[in-house]
Amino acid sequence: MARLIVKSPYIKCGGGQGADGYMRYIATRERVEIIPDDRPPTRKQEQLITKLTKDFPDVKELLEYEDYVQKPTKANASSLIALALEEHWKEVQQTNGYMKYIATRPRAERLGDHGLFSDAEHVDLGEAMSELEHYTGNVWMHILSLHREDAERLGYNNAQAWRALIRAHRNDIAAAMHIPPQDFRWYAAFHDEGHHPHVHMMAWSVKPGQAHLDRDGIRQMKSRLTNDIFQQELLHVYEQKAVSRDELVRETRKVMLELSRQMRETVCEHTLAEQMIWKLSRQLGEVKGKKSYGYLPRPIKRQVDEIVDQLEHIPIVDQCYQKWWELKCQVNEFYSGKKQQRPPLSKQKEFRAIRNAVIREAENIRLGKITFEDEKREEQGEWVDNLEVSYDCLRLRARIEDNKLPLDQRDEAVEDLKWLAENGDVHAQYFLGLLYRDGGLLLPDAEQASHWLALAAKQNLPEAQYTLGKLYLSDDPEVHDVDDGLRWLERAAQNGNADAAYRLGKEYLTGTSVQKNAVKAAEYLRHAADNNHPWASYLLGKLYLTGSGVPKDEDAAWNCFRMANAYGHPYAQYVLERQEQWQRPELLLTVSRLLYHMSNIFRDNAPTAPAQPRLHIDCKRMRELQELRIALGHQPDDHEEEQTQTQTWGGMTMKGW
Repeated sequence: MARLIVKSPYIKCGGGQGADGYMRYIATRERVEIIPDDRPPTRKQEQLITKLTKDFPDVKELLEYEDYVQKPTKANASSLIALALEEHWKEVQQTNGYMKYIATRPRAERLGDHGLFSDAEHVDLGEAMSELEHYTGNVWMHILSLHREDAERLGYNNAQAWRALIRAHRNDIAAAMHIPPQDFRWYAAFHDEGHHPHVHMMAWSVKPGQAHLDRDGIRQMKSRLTNDIFQQELLHVYEQKAVSRDELVRETRKVMLELSRQMRETVCEHTLAEQMIWKLSRQLGEVKGKKSYGYLPRPIKRQVDEIVDQLEHIPIVDQCYQKWWELKCQVNEFYSGKKQQRPPLSKQKEFRAIRNAVIREAENIRLGKITFEDEKREEQGEWVDNLEVSYDCLRLRARIEDNKLPLDQRDEAVEDLKWLAENGDVHAQYFLGLLYRDGGLLLPDAEQASHWLALAAKQNLPEAQYTLGKLYLSDDPEVHDVDDGLRWLERAAQNGNADAAYRLGKEYLTGTSVQKNAVKAAEYLRHAADNNHPWASYLLGKLYLTGSGVPKDEDAAWNCFRMANAYGHPYAQYVLERQEQWQRPELLLTVSRLLYHMSNIFRDNAPTAPAQPRLHIDCKRMRELQELRIALGHQPDDHEEEQTQTQTWGGMTMKGW
């Protein structure tokens, strides 16, 4: 794989140590003969390589090490030893064995007095060494290496090309090292050696203690140089891989969305995770202040991370995470020289929301909070029987919802629907209210929505009464009215809308809009359950199981769960099958709810294919775009093509058992 290898050790000067010796070495060392030598390595070379890899484990990351492992020859051994010693010059100076090798290593004919270059056209080696001899700060020794074939193909097989490259990016390198351009000093030499021509660059600040180089700085420096060296190839790569990349993204997205759907619908039992969540709920009781991950003590954070990592062991979660990780690695494949290991899910920053989902579940358990997983279910109470709707109204609604029709025809259908509504058609009034509430063809307008829904509600349409009640109880300041909301929900419940009775039960359980009253909540839930409402039966069973608002009665609870199961509740069967196991009813379906949360997080992080074709742009434009991405908060080495289309997702949030 074509790539640039960057290494950046440093020498700490002062106290009898200096970097001038290293400068002399890189400036005057002779070019090793580029003559294939397929003879096996000498015993001395093998011993030295064994010692090097033991003393300096990072030697195994070098391209030269890869070559040596694949083909252990005398020539490859010589190249590996040379670069490994140079990279660890500071330590090597203090080891007689290594220095003896340096002094006696085979050399070829010298090319001039020295090969040092810098900002100046001509470099005086003596003056440069003298400057370093009296320097007391840190001097970084950057090593920039390419494969032989890449260097030959791209024209980086000579000192002039490398000099031009480094001069062009000297301010970028200075910035990565946190050195102002005017304080930056550097010298470099090109070594056309073996299979990996490379450059040794010494860099420092004239002000000792000013420079600083961290991993982000190294990545930034490598990114700038890589973009320049491979600029033409990158354009070709983007062009050649566009179709295959987009296809990969699309297929991966399909798989992830299917896996996330399965995750949402999975009823899962994980005893160890449940025990850990129970323990976490007890620990949260001792925590003061905000119950979110960033505010928790370190030991509790570790407990949360352990729970998330336990959830990762669930097969469906592992599959979804693996698909996401495979795509991430594919995207970064061109730039990364290392094969990255998949980190634990708790350490993956894109999925940090999972940790707070775990905390919320544990906190709900601690507080004994009755919460709900069925927000989307409430839409069912809005459905009307089409047999009661006039033909004209049904026809117009079908045209409005037909996305294949031209927009002007759909707009015309809306105007016709308004005419029907103005002339008293109750279902036309209701559908028009929904259009204004939900938007689409019409701009969302809560006041218009309440107007048309109220007209239908006054004609005693239960679905309109229920929808109007929910609208008044919403957070929309234009229409928010708790009293009217409860009144219309009462009317809808009296007219047989079971979802309205269920919603009233939830309101009195939570105390969000009215004073909390568990007894009254249970009455509404019984009313809804008597009308074959599966979620009301399920929730009523939980109240009986915990003794909230009703006398604690396990027999009544399990009867409610059996009714819910008969009405088609998705979780009732799971609860019934484990009737004898549940000593802590608050833990019912805890893991399943977390799977639901996780499915939404995975779905929202599924890859999105670009919506527009890629354009051919020059190097300058690419650099401008890179700077813009950094300004917007992207990492400097984030080379993935920008995704120009995002998709938002609705859906219910499972908040409790």
